[in-house]
Amino acid sequence: MKPARIKRYQEKKLRKILVYAFRHSSYYHRAFVRAGIDESIIRTAPLSAFPVIDKQTLLHNFDQLITVPDLTQDELRRFDAETAADRRAYKGKYHVVHSSGSTGKPGYFVYGEAAWRTMLLGIIRAALWGMPMKEIIKLLGAGPRIAYIAATDGRYGGAMAVGNGIDGVGAAQIHLDIKQPLEQWVAELNKFKPDIIIGYPSAIKILCELVEQGRVKLSAMRVISCGEPLGAGLRRYLEKVLGGAVINVYGASESLALGVDDGNWMLLFDDLNVVEVIDGEMYLTSLYNFAQPLIRYRISDSLTLAERVKGSPFTRAVGLLGRCEDMLWFEDGFGHRDFLHPLAIEGFCVEGPRDYQFLQTSRDSFVMIAEKTSQGTESVIQTELTAQMRGILEEKGLEYVRFQVTFVEEILPDPRTGKKQLIVKKDAERWRVAG
Repeated sequence: MKPARIKRYQEKKLRKILVYAFRHSSYYHRAFVRAGIDESIIRTAPLSAFPVIDKQTLLHNFDQLITVPDLTQDELRRFDAETAADRRAYKGKYHVVHSSGSTGKPGYFVYGEAAWRTMLLGIIRAALWGMPMKEIIKLLGAGPRIAYIAATDGRYGGAMAVGNGIDGVGAAQIHLDIKQPLEQWVAELNKFKPDIIIGYPSAIKILCELVEQGRVKLSAMRVISCGEPLGAGLRRYLEKVLGGAVINVYGASESLALGVDDGNWMLLFDDLNVVEVIDGEMYLTSLYNFAQPLIRYRISDSLTLAERVKGSPFTRAVGLLGRCEDMLWFEDGFGHRDFLHPLAIEGFCVEGPRDYQFLQTSRDSFVMIAEKTSQGTESVIQTELTAQMRGILEEKGLEYVRFQVTFVEEILPDPRTGKKQLIVKKDAERWRVAG
């Protein structure tokens, strides 16, 4: 489509989701009316006239915001807690994705079947971006072998979408979790011999190091990065070591197919979403998820919208910033090294701490710095955090790593970026000590 046609298509879908939300979501009905918008002007009022929401608003009004009558947020929490994480739909029709928030209870994003299929098409389009149809047919006909390397032991959107998408193109697949020991990666990769790699760029970087060390032997026809920002230097490194083109899929739990970056441009999928950038804040309106409409929902990423690329119907984005943290690398007394990925330790569900940060103090030790709210006692929180962390270290084969939990009054952001670092080095302490 030409840009003008995409714009008309986007506007038509936008008005459809706005009307649907007004009619079927009690939260949006009230919010629109408070903003002076009723059904007589909902099809003509500029999007900027509609109220914005954020994650806290979503969590607080979850049951009133969704448009389906047969589920609640409490039901989803029980389902998530009591049911093994897999790709089965809740009640056979709702695909549930949880966010990897840094503290407290996770947020849930619900996709109906139609929305899930639409999103998967966006993911597949991004993964095959730039490939001529002849090459796509050849790739699918040969039966690709795909390795996914990321957080796979929860209802993370990436793992669920990648798994369903791979099923849809008839590919063989293995999933490697970032919490598994590296030796397990080595064994499974050498046995499976994938020709397509998908995963967090920081995890794929570790795979490249294994290849350079001669511990893993493979070459990839395509590398698909997701879940973290991908810098130009790391992209070149992945391409050099693995030999295939690197495509970066841009998505979030709220909308798993936001856009694609092929190394030349970051393009936003305007047929699936509306992205606004106002005073440096990014707002998302999903055009396809009618079960849980997200209208002018604030995303924590930061980007700038730019002029369209000639010949492309999609909006161009530049300066995408997200959370791409350093690894926690450890080494035992025998020279064996392994890591903890930040996303493997983000999912603590402990009542009490508002925020936390990790300070690596040596090759086999770290400090977990917790910012406590007024709820809960330090002793109870410390006991729960310690137990969960020990479980993660044991699963990863890092029982020798020593750690302690300490409480602070406030964790401060990095003054250079304005964002909190999840992991800091010993010479970069940035917190105020409690008391």
